[in-house]
Amino acid sequence: MAAASVSRALRIGVDVGGTFTDLAIVDEGSGEIAFHKVPSTPDDPSRAIATGVRELLELVGRQAGDVAFLGHGTTVATNMVIERKGTRSGLLTTRGFRDVLEIGRQIRPHLYNYRVKRPEPLVPRGLRLEVNERIDAEGKVLTPLDPEEVRRLARQLQQEGVEAIAICLLHAWRDASHEIAAREAVLSVFPRAYVSISGEISPEFREFDRFSTTVMNAYVGPRLSNYLERFCDRVKEVGVPAAPYTIHSNGGLMSVETARLAPVRTCLSGPAAGVMGSAVLGRETGFRNLVTFDVGGTSTDVSVVVDGATLATGARHVAGHPLRVPSVDIHVIGAGGGSVAWIDDGGALKVGPHSVGAAPGPVAYGRGGTEPTLTDANIVLGRLDPAGLLRGRMKVDAAAARAAIAERIAGPLRLGVEEAALGIIRVAVANMGRAIRTVSTERGHAPERFALFAYGGAGPLHATDVAEECGIPTIVIPREPGTLCARGILLADVSLDFVRSRIRVLDEAGWQQAKAILADLRAEADAWLAAEQIPAARRRFPTKLDLRYQGQNFEVPVALPDQGMELAEVLRRFAAAHRQAYGYDIPGRTVEMVNCRVTSVGEVLRGRPSPPPRGGSLADALSGERRVFFGGAHQWLATPVYDRDRLAQGVTVTGPAIVEEMSATLIVPPGISAVVEQDGQLVLRARHDAAAAALGKEPANA
Repeated sequence: MAAASVSRALRIGVDVGGTFTDLAIVDEGSGEIAFHKVPSTPDDPSRAIATGVRELLELVGRQAGDVAFLGHGTTVATNMVIERKGTRSGLLTTRGFRDVLEIGRQIRPHLYNYRVKRPEPLVPRGLRLEVNERIDAEGKVLTPLDPEEVRRLARQLQQEGVEAIAICLLHAWRDASHEIAAREAVLSVFPRAYVSISGEISPEFREFDRFSTTVMNAYVGPRLSNYLERFCDRVKEVGVPAAPYTIHSNGGLMSVETARLAPVRTCLSGPAAGVMGSAVLGRETGFRNLVTFDVGGTSTDVSVVVDGATLATGARHVAGHPLRVPSVDIHVIGAGGGSVAWIDDGGALKVGPHSVGAAPGPVAYGRGGTEPTLTDANIVLGRLDPAGLLRGRMKVDAAAARAAIAERIAGPLRLGVEEAALGIIRVAVANMGRAIRTVSTERGHAPERFALFAYGGAGPLHATDVAEECGIPTIVIPREPGTLCARGILLADVSLDFVRSRIRVLDEAGWQQAKAILADLRAEADAWLAAEQIPAARRRFPTKLDLRYQGQNFEVPVALPDQGMELAEVLRRFAAAHRQAYGYDIPGRTVEMVNCRVTSVGEVLRGRPSPPPRGGSLADALSGERRVFFGGAHQWLATPVYDRDRLAQGVTVTGPAIVEEMSATLIVPPGISAVVEQDGQLVLRARHDAAAAALGKEPANA
């Protein structure tokens, strides 16, 4: 960050996806932005990053030495947990608690499905060892820790071939001194061990969540550290002088050094960047209420932005394992361009959740794929260019895609190839629609009051169908939507969350204690930002209290101003937040505080793309015509194809039409129009909301 004073410095954002690696670059002097895409390299994601950075710099005619900032988003940690390819790990815990990971909570993921099994713990029982120590919930030492016992257990784990050790002691959220001493004892006899302690990784009460999060951090730590080391080495080989940053699950940036210590915070790295970028662009262009809709090669990620702010969650699951770290509230399903179309035992057409990924990829890519995918269906119907993608850089084989759908889907279902391909798209759209209802309708948000913000390589391709499926009247397509997650990294601030659990009644004495804890956390947050070289003028410290009514099991986060709030106002805000979450509040009921939270935020400089040309006509952007299958009464239609980069401000594109750019393709069906706004975003209105066209942005954002 300190290098931002370099003349005409460049900032690069990189998002590593399952199929493509996306890049965005901004010139801090002019604010100009350029975008690029390269195929991902799943065996070593850093190879694609290095290739993409070199090609992008060549594209803009600049040198690697001009790069002052490079941030990247990655799902390497998530994939390790999903595929169970992490490091052999051990656990040291308080005597009597070795089976917390196995017992979990008495909650069934599917109440009436007895065939659903919880995942095996990331640490097997034989590697979960007990330490004879005890601290109570008030922080009082009942049984002192014996460092020699810890050293003996560490040697035992070393002999078992363990590379990482999680230390999770009872009530370490209240006092982590025993964990700190245990770590010192482990490293004194096993210095090469990767050690994670719960008091640093997840200092919150609830043993199962805290244990699970810390174990996951240890499980992915060594290999993610190796990946980050390769990533830094490749960046240096390219000639980039800036120390890289990594985006983490709350949508903020942290240094590679911080990511090595707490890799579990990167589990929603890339998708969080997209949501944060959507919120920033929405605020800048007047769309403050959004359903974000990110469709990539492997998954569909959806979230909600309310009044310009992303929604956060403190707990989620990764491959069935609880993860308790602050993150953007994102719902992920296995539905992307590479999702496989298949027929189940009952003869029903399914799409996903499994995907062909980057290797071998869809059949049309010609890399050895044999299973038909959503991308193949779009190519067969002419919705994607049957000659090539990425402005012709990636050639495709439409005939091979058609043959695969005919053999695997159309033949068994006794359908025509076009009907089968359209069926694949409709099934995928139905899956995407269910995901959107999960984050909107099921959480009290009326979809008709939101705009669908569609991005990712396949988001615009399915946006109109999904909007109609969900009753969303307005669709917004940002510039270069296929690389928005990479651009979101350039829009993200540097940030990290600090939390401390204190469970007590929130009376006047409790409120004074909360303020003292928040002051301590703010000091820690300020010191961290100073270490990240963020100037004091660009530091912010949003604060929250997690509160609940006495007798409840779960709490509600309540945002606080920087200063000046009285207890009565805190309680009023809690009542309002409780009504929003549960539909009611309980006047007169005692309120407890559970957690105090401070987020350190270091604001970064943001660039803007050049506005679209002025004064041009629709004909100026016409690049060709092809036949596209829309189904229903339309079937095949001769459809004009427009180059988005040549669409002028104020121009209206009336369907049927296709708008192509490097990273994505937008389908404008018959009866729908798209307008190019001054900032370059394309705004579409759904058929069922024609009256909204005269009301500007208000129907979706009132």
